[in-house]
Amino acid sequence: MNPGTAEDQKKLHLWLESIIFRFFHVWSPVNCQDMLKRYEIFELCLRARELFWSKPLYREVEVPVTIVGDIHGQFEDLKMMMDMNGWPFSEDEAKEMYRNMVTKNRKDMKVQLPATLGSGTDRQKGPKNYLFLGDYVDRGPHSIEVVLMLFAMHLRWPDRVTLLRGNHESRPVNRQYGFFGECSRRYSERVYEVFQLAFNVMPLTAIVNKRIMCMHGGISEELYDMKQLDALKRPLDTPDIGIIADLTWADPETEIEMYKESPRGAGKIFGAKAVDEFCKHFSLDLIVRAHQVVQDGYEFFADKKLVTIFSAPFYCGQTNNIASMLNIDSDMVASFMLVKPVTEIKENLNVGEKAEEENQQ
Repeated sequence: MNPGTAEDQKKLHLWLESIIFRFFHVWSPVNCQDMLKRYEIFELCLRARELFWSKPLYREVEVPVTIVGDIHGQFEDLKMMMDMNGWPFSEDEAKEMYRNMVTKNRKDMKVQLPATLGSGTDRQKGPKNYLFLGDYVDRGPHSIEVVLMLFAMHLRWPDRVTLLRGNHESRPVNRQYGFFGECSRRYSERVYEVFQLAFNVMPLTAIVNKRIMCMHGGISEELYDMKQLDALKRPLDTPDIGIIADLTWADPETEIEMYKESPRGAGKIFGAKAVDEFCKHFSLDLIVRAHQVVQDGYEFFADKKLVTIFSAPFYCGQTNNIASMLNIDSDMVASFMLVKPVTEIKENLNVGEKAEEENQQ
C-alpha cells in the first residue's frame, strides 16, 4: 500500500480503520490469534517506523490532550479507559468507519459505536487527542495488541495520537520481561524483531503548549537545549547513562536535592531542587512522567512541579493500584480520570456477601 496517490491514501486509511475495528469489536482473548496476519503486523511496524523517523525526537503537542502512562500489555484495561475517556475519532468519523466495516463484512452485522466522547459529564466535543508516555509492552498478557492498536491509531491520526518511547521499548528490557516470549509463542522471533525496528526510532519527549514537558522516565542534568536531541542519530539503543537513559529511566527522589546515580543501574535519580531548576531553565509549568507504579494513579513531587501517572490498574494482577489518565483542557486546566481496579470492587462485594451470610446464620 503506497500512500502516494489520493486513492492509495484512502485504501491505507480503510485498512488502518479495519484494524482498529477488529480490535474494538471482534477481538477477545479467545480469538486474539485470528485478528491480524503476520504481513499486517510487519506492515504496521514498518509504517510506524517510517512515520516516527520522519518526526523529531521531541514532539510538540497542542491542547486539549489526554496523557497516558504505563500500560504494560493490559489491552482490555486500555480499551476500557479509552471508552470512558473518549476515542481519537469523532462521532461522524466513527459512523463512517463502522459503516464501511459493516458493509465490508456483513450487511446484517450490528455493532455498537464506541463512546467517542467518553462517559464523563464534562466531555470534549470531537475526537480526543492522546499522548502516550511509553511502556506499552512486558508483564501484561496482550502487549502485541496494545502496540498494534496504538500504531494503527497513530498512523491513521498522527496529529491526534502521539507515542513516546519508554524504557521497555528496548531490546535488553523487553527480551527479558515478557514481550519476546509473547511474540515467539504467538508468532515468531521475526515478529519480535520487527517491533524493535519501530521502537528504536520512537520519540523520547513531548512539549505540550510549550509549558508542559512529558517523558517516560525523568529529567536529565545533561539536557539544556532541545536541539541536543536533533543531534542524536537513529536507530537508538537505550544506554545506561546520558540523556536517553535519563529520559527513559530516571526517577524522582525525596532524599536528595539534585542528581545522583540510580539504584536501577540506568539513568539517574533527581531531587526537588533539580526539578525546580529544570523547569526554570525551560520555562515549564509542569513535568509529566510515568515509569513508576503509584498507588493512587498519580503522585505529585517538587511542590507540584512534577507528577507521575500510571495507567495500568491492578498492575500485574498483584498490585491493587488505581490507574489514571491526565486530561489537559484547552484552557490548560488539568484533571485526572481515575479507574479503580476491579479486584477492589470484588473484594468489597465479597465483604458484603460475607456479612450477609453471617447475618443469615
